[in-house]
Amino acid sequence: MEIYNSLKDITSPFADSFVTIGNFDGVHLGHQKLFSEVVSRAYQKQGISIVITFDPHPLQVMRPEIGIKLISTYEQKVEMIELAGIDILVVIPFTRDFAATSAETFVDEVLIKTIRVRELVVGYDYAFGKGRQGNIEFLKEQGRLRGFPVTVVEPYYVDDMLVSSSKIRELVSQGRMMDVKKLLGRNYQIRGTVQEGKKRGGPVVGFKTANLNLSEEDLCPRHGVYVTQVVHEGKCYGGVLNIGYNPTFGENRLSAETHIFDFNQDIYGKKIKINLLKHLREEKKFSGPEELAEQIQQDIRQAKEILAEAQKELLLSCEEKYNR
Repeated sequence: MEIYNSLKDITSPFADSFVTIGNFDGVHLGHQKLFSEVVSRAYQKQGISIVITFDPHPLQVMRPEIGIKLISTYEQKVEMIELAGIDILVVIPFTRDFAATSAETFVDEVLIKTIRVRELVVGYDYAFGKGRQGNIEFLKEQGRLRGFPVTVVEPYYVDDMLVSSSKIRELVSQGRMMDVKKLLGRNYQIRGTVQEGKKRGGPVVGFKTANLNLSEEDLCPRHGVYVTQVVHEGKCYGGVLNIGYNPTFGENRLSAETHIFDFNQDIYGKKIKINLLKHLREEKKFSGPEELAEQIQQDIRQAKEILAEAQKELLLSCEEKYNR
């Protein structure tokens, strides 16, 4: 996938461009339907599939007081868009000056002159331009006048839940990771570099942990203990994660502490990815290290049972796939 980090980087219009536009926070199943439509149309008509997105998120620029919490990092978003089979990603730096662009100017300068759109695919609720003037009706009329068909992808529901970034943020904050997975099409993931903690996980409690610093400004899952999969250097390990302030030891800094099963590597300063599978329990204050260690043992037993069931489901699906 080719990536253009500015419209200025595009020196000449593309040929036969099949385009979709959006913020695509989380790259959930609804977004993936848009990408699939664009890729399919481009393939059928021997064109190229293009995604136009913005960085930072427009609400971070226009409404910073809201403090929007993003589901995915920019890095994750790019990865998921590439996995969808998109040929070209155009990332427009979003500024207040750019926000003042009228819908008509955006169509003329970006879609027509810079990209040379052949067909446009958008979500049912998409709007752009100053004052969000560029709604669906506007786009369809522009398409009719300027010669590019506009396809609108209808809302997508899973188990009566509308697949949307705002719904996923709500579910993450509630710790409903199994429902989050249904809407994302994958497990919710946090990433970071392993930090040195208080080093009491092993010596004091008996369970070594890999610690990531979290910010209250980020989308933080409900505090408590989770069943996890930890990805390090391409390998996946089971684990249990505590998100919170570690009340047993009187901490006042938000952190994510993960005990990784069957793992004994020094990974300080290394990057890891943590998939959150299921919320097990709330964070609580224990009388001391011994009581905490007993509870962690219970958490580990429960987590391993859940991970074993997940593995069974994976094996069964493989057997079904190859035995049809």
